[in-house]
Amino acid sequence: MSSMREAAAVRGATIVLLAAGLGLALAPAASAAGSGGVPEPVPAAELAQARGAVQSPAVLDQVGRFFARKGAPSAGRLPVGQLTVGAAEEASGAAAAAPRLAGDTVPVYLLDADFVSGSPGAPVARAEFTASKVVAADGQVASVWTVKQNDGWRVVNIATGGDESDYAARAVAGGGGTAFREPQINAWYVLRDGRVLPLDDEARRSVGEAGVSLAAYQGLVRQRYGDKLPGSAYDRAGKGGGYEPGAAQAAGSPADGGTALPAVTAAAALGVTALAGAGLALRRRAAVRAVNRL
Repeated sequence: MSSMREAAAVRGATIVLLAAGLGLALAPAASAAGSGGVPEPVPAAELAQARGAVQSPAVLDQVGRFFARKGAPSAGRLPVGQLTVGAAEEASGAAAAAPRLAGDTVPVYLLDADFVSGSPGAPVARAEFTASKVVAADGQVASVWTVKQNDGWRVVNIATGGDESDYAARAVAGGGGTAFREPQINAWYVLRDGRVLPLDDEARRSVGEAGVSLAAYQGLVRQRYGDKLPGSAYDRAGKGGGYEPGAAQAAGSPADGGTALPAVTAAAALGVTALAGAGLALRRRAAVRAVNRL
């Protein structure tokens, strides 16, 4: 448990984009709601293709270099004055890291804007990308994100830690259901038998240890974000893509410090839907509770 919290504390500060530009979008593999607000699962064949993209030698080399830098950005993206890892040292470290995949490739579901607005039949969350956990010889862990583009899957991001895979596994171990994230407060839940149950401390603070009904959760997130949906005054004011401490506090999620990353991160590259894109400016996970993009 403590190791997961430690990984979460630094996760948002170590993002590497492998995509060349913006505007990628995940194909709507889970666009329709099943019964009780449950998203349709991403087909196993699609997950296998996504995993195959991660297993590419070129991608594993990039992950090895990521591990060699201990999750820091490449030399060209480091702040002025910050120590860099030399090319030779990075290449040697990448080989020594010997990255390997661990566990299953999982779809990552994020809170859906249509569910927040109360659209009939909307699932509680939608699959925005897939995640594959990769571990290094020295124990470092990273999550490699992929999205479907045209007829194939493309790697777009590497992030420290393995939250996406870990919480999906925790949901299965606890009795099944769909794990999903409310990114605005970094809360992980599982939808099981019509109830939204907590998987982390943020979720417990949100819905309590016993969780709430799906209808009650819809009311909760509508209260939090209903005035921040696309087309709202909040959206028109241009607050959707940045970090607004006041907005975070108004939403019941006080911002308590931390370092923000540039807005051009994986979520931007993914072209995620308006509410789910709250990760546009990913944060140090245990440090900031902010409403970023709604």
